[in-house]
Formats: sequence, C-alpha cells, structure tokens
Amino acid sequence: MPMSFRSDPFLMRLLCCGALIAGLTSALAADSAGRLHTLAGNTRSEANAQNDRGKVADTFAMDHMLLQLQRTPEREQALQSFIDRQQDSSSPDFHKWLTAAELGRLYGPASRDIERVTEWLRSGGFTVNTVYPSGMSIDFSGTAGQVLAAFRTEIHKLSVNGKDHIANMSDPRIPEALAPVVAGIVSLHDFRPHSMTKPRAQYTVGSRATGYQLVTPADLATIYDLNAAFKAGYTGQGQTIAVLEDSDLYDPSDWSTFRSVLGLSGYSSGSLTTINPAPPSGTSNCSDPGADVVFGDDAETTADAEWATAAAPDASIEVAACADGTTTFGGLIAAQNLLNGSAPPQIMSVSFGVCEAGNGAAANAAYNAAYQQAVTEGVSVFVAAGDEGAASCDAFMSTATHGIGVSAFASTPYNVAVGGTDFADTYQGTTDAYWSATNSATYGSALSYIPEIPWNDSCAGSVLAVAEGFSVGYGDGGYCGSSLAQQSGNITVAAGSGGPSGCATGVTAENLVVGGSCQGYAKPAWQTGVAGIPNDGVRDIPDVSLFASNEIWAHYYVVCFTDGGNGGGPCTDAPYNWNPYGPAGGTSFASPILAGIQALVNQKMGGAQGNPNPVYYKLAASSVAASVFHSITTGDIAVNCAGGLNCFGTGFEGRGRANPVTQFLGNGALSTTVQTYTPAFAIGSGWNFATGLGSVDAYNLILNWSNGQ
Repeated sequence: MPMSFRSDPFLMRLLCCGALIAGLTSALAADSAGRLHTLAGNTRSEANAQNDRGKVADTFAMDHMLLQLQRTPEREQALQSFIDRQQDSSSPDFHKWLTAAELGRLYGPASRDIERVTEWLRSGGFTVNTVYPSGMSIDFSGTAGQVLAAFRTEIHKLSVNGKDHIANMSDPRIPEALAPVVAGIVSLHDFRPHSMTKPRAQYTVGSRATGYQLVTPADLATIYDLNAAFKAGYTGQGQTIAVLEDSDLYDPSDWSTFRSVLGLSGYSSGSLTTINPAPPSGTSNCSDPGADVVFGDDAETTADAEWATAAAPDASIEVAACADGTTTFGGLIAAQNLLNGSAPPQIMSVSFGVCEAGNGAAANAAYNAAYQQAVTEGVSVFVAAGDEGAASCDAFMSTATHGIGVSAFASTPYNVAVGGTDFADTYQGTTDAYWSATNSATYGSALSYIPEIPWNDSCAGSVLAVAEGFSVGYGDGGYCGSSLAQQSGNITVAAGSGGPSGCATGVTAENLVVGGSCQGYAKPAWQTGVAGIPNDGVRDIPDVSLFASNEIWAHYYVVCFTDGGNGGGPCTDAPYNWNPYGPAGGTSFASPILAGIQALVNQKMGGAQGNPNPVYYKLAASSVAASVFHSITTGDIAVNCAGGLNCFGTGFEGRGRANPVTQFLGNGALSTTVQTYTPAFAIGSGWNFATGLGSVDAYNLILNWSNGQ
C-alpha cells in the first residue's frame, strides 16, 4: 500500500462516505421524463452544412470509442493534493508511485457508478470492451444507429478540403443522471491530430548564409553538454522511453543506420522495439498500424525514435504504436494501454497535437486525465509544444486568423511542454566561432554551446524582419508586406509554440477561437517563483525549449528516413545527403530529446521521477539557474496574421471579425492587443512564452536535480 489513509484526510472522508457517492440507480430510475444532459463543446467545426454529404448507414461500425469519466470534485481535490506530496521530498508520500488499479480504487469514480454507466451502455446495444483499471475510461463499440439512439447525435459523411471524413453533427446528449460521472465521448469523428515535424523548407533569402550546419547527435551532445554526462556514465541505461505513435517505422534498419553512422552504436545497451500495447483486459483495441506511408506519420515515428536515442544512447526506445480507430487517435490508445498495464515506461514522448479550441472538451479531459495518471505512476511525459507560434489553431496555414491558442496535447499541468529554438550564429555573423570547418568521424562540427533565439520562420518575427532590412515585420511597409517575404517562403505560420491555456474546458463562441465559456487549466502551484511568469491564473507554456529549426537560419536535424514517397531517401552516403526533403525540424524533435535527457536524470537518481516540472521551476528560481538553463534574450514567436483578432498591422485594427474585408487582409503580426503592437510572444528575462525557462545544460541539470526536489 503506497500510502496510509491517515495521511490523506480527504480520502478517509470519502471512503467513509462512499455510499453517498453512488446513487445512479435510483436517479436513472426516476429519470422517466427523459431529462438529458448535453456534453457541450464536442462537435467539430467542419461538421456543417457546407461539408455535409449525408448520414452514414445505421449499421456503420463505430469501433473502440472511448467514454471519458470524471471523479467527484472531492476526489479530484484529494488526488491533486496527493500528487503534490509525491513531488515534496519532505512528505512521506514522496515518490510513492501508484499503480493504475490503486489510482482507480483510491481516487477513481465509485465502482458502483462505473457499473451503472457500463450497464447503460450495454442496454443501448453497445459492446463494452474494456473498463480501464484507473476507472477513468471505458472502451466500447457499436454502430452509428446505436450512437444516435443513445447519444442523440447523427454521424454524417463529410468532405473537407477534398478529403472524406465522418463526424457527429451535434453535441452528444446523455441521461441527466449520468452527468456527474461522464465527462464525454473522447471523439465521434475521424479527424486526427497533426505531427509537429516541419520538413526542410529550403528558404531562399539572399542575406542569410549559403552554407548549412546540419545538427547531428555529436553536435547535440556538444551544444547541450551531453558529452560530460556520457563521460560520467549517464547514458540512459536501464530506462525505457516510449514514443507514442499511430505508425510503425518505415524501416527499423533506418534507426540502426542512424546509430552506426553517427557514432551511437558503441552504446551497447541501447535498443529499439516496436510494440502494439494491448489493454490489460477485454478486447484489444491496438492493432499494428504498419508504416503510415499515406499520411506520412512514419516520418514522425522515425524522427522520434532516432533523436530519443541520440540523447539517451543506452536507453531502450519503445515505439508504442496503435492504428487509429474509427474515432480514436492511435497514440492515445497506446498511452491508455501502457499506463493501465502492469509495467508502464518511465518516460513518454508525444509529438502530435491540436489546439485546445479544436480538440473538444471531452478529448481535452482525456489527455489531461491520461497525463495525470502518468505522473501518479512516476511516468514523465514530454509533449511537443507546437510549431505555430501562439496560433496553434492555424497549423499548416500561411496566415493566422483565429487568434491566440495553444496545443491541447501540451497545455495540461501534468506534462512538460517542449518549445523550440534556433541558433543565433548565422544571424549574428559568428558561425566560424561555433562550428568547425570540418566534421569529426561521426559528423560533428559544433565547438560549444551556441547562443539561441526562438525558432521562427514567419515574416512577422522581429529577428528575421530586421535581418532582411525591415524595421518591423507587420504592415504594408514591413517585411510581411514585401514581395521578398512572399518569394522566400516566409509568409507562413511556423514557429515554436507558446501561450496561455485558454480553452481546456467550456465551449467556444466561434469555431477555433478561444472565447465563449472557455477556461484554461488553472496555473499549477509549481509554475511560480521565476521572473516573467505572468500572474494570469492559467497554465502557461512552454516549460523548456531545445533546438527545433527547419533551416531558416541554415541549421536543421539529420534523420535517416528511407521512405522515398514521403521525402526520404537512401542513407548510403554522408548524412548531409540523406532525405533532402524529409523531416528536418519542429518541436517534435525537441520533445524526444528532452525525454532522452530525462532518462539520464532517472539513471542518476536511481528511478522514475514523475512530473519534472516542479524540479525545473525550483531550479530556475534557485542560485544554480544560470548553470542549468540557457537564457535566451533576443527574438519572438510572432507570426503573420489577418483579420481583426489578435492581429496588429493590417490597417483595420479594432474593426473586429465582423468586417469581412479584414478576414483576407494579411501583413499583420499576431499581437496580444490590436491597439498597439505587443508581439505574441516576445522573449524576456527569466521565463517567457517564447522559450519558457530556456534550453538546458544537460549535465548541470543532472548534477543539480536533487537540489530541485
């Protein structure tokens, strides 16, 4: 038993009064009037008349849906208190990790309430495949007709940007008596999150250097002080890093080639396995996805596995891959099955995301609950913060129109949100001071730590605008209004992401826009004590950043990826000739690298560490901050925008989104106010929205870890 009842007064009171929690039987019986509760905020914006192609057949299979449950407020408060004690070295509960079953028994919904919900599902004809031990999720299957009868929403076929989809056309509804225990259906659609990998863009602006410095594992080890850690014996031995995916590697031998050519094969304990984790009981919901060559997610899997091993060459790298279900992202299935299994990994990395306002309330709750479960079990979760600056609802767009928003996968209080930087040497004209003219035998050429700036490909970024001869990025006279920006490919929403959580719960008033009844996650108790952290009452991201550029300043990551159909190529020549159009940057690289650094920490500390953030922020507020974190003092993550929402410089400031003209006027820069230009977001001392606490010196982080506990 990991804790005593006496150490938790909330829990003792709940166990004594458990009979008061479960009352669904009588409530359901009394609900003869058919009173319904709407699970608001769970209809995709694409589910509209314009995209509608008609209702699917009632027999359409809806396999392995996830019903997200919720605790009573009292149990939620008790659990949060316990998690705080798990990270308090003065508490008897310090690092007393729970199993999934213990979490469910001590802090989950009452078992009788869960039984009532499963009975209700079965009464609607659904098959209940798995009730997870945590008590927070139920995997169930049925048909579109059964979904309509039980949840009062139709599943329709949609055509969106030339692609076929299915989705519910209205928010699902459930009997009112179930509302206290049911948070929602994680999704009733097949829209998937996007990966945070950015292909090499081959920018063509003449003022930047014509030569390139490709970042290899040897360079990474030099720049972020991993060499000293490796020399001291901290290589990740005995640790498992799971990268959560919906695709297998295109070719597992790419990983081996990456290690052998780039100097990692001498670390003999390093290994790669691909698993399709099954749930602990019931019908399996994790089928082998194979290599996703259609959407190219095999590129993401490859980058994650290769750069996790670059930072922790003796760790076991576990590609945990599940095929996407009809309505559920394979990476979430993999996470649920691992965390509810008997031997969860010590570390997880996630390189996918979607903005809070687009993910939906139930899906947001699902990721928050999964990461919360992870940290109670001692699992450290690292998530790519995003590749869209502060405009995460405008991923892959050339211009931001939906204002400020952050990724739902990265914004919970229970994960490390990993942002993105670039190296400043090209901008500063100091390349020769930091890079050797020749490569080592393992293709390393970095000479030391290299000063960093926020990664930002957009014309609105101040560093890029000034470098191209403009005083500002925004406006007709700024860089974004120039033909040069258009020709060079800098009209783009591409930058390391950061911002305040704004729509973790509630319902938007406008599609993909933070507003309405939206609320962000409350600011965690540990996110304090460092200059620059805003007193905004919400969770702010990122926490830590690492290099993530895709070539804008002539630096990008090397990847061995042989899928020629998705930008890859043979890895038979020198690494600078590998996959010239394949994955090259994005915060999806930074996340598995920081996960790898955590493996070195775990090895030094002798076990799992749970949520690293309390330690990060405590160290950043201490006298060792300057040795652990690299302060980044120049630049921003502002991206180009149009319209009247958080957009300055179009000439239509303050006229609002109701003016249709403003929807198409670009040349603006994302700003926290439309009255004056306040970039969203600029760098600042201490913590900031552009890079969080900055980047890390891995060896000093390892040496000082215990000082942060």
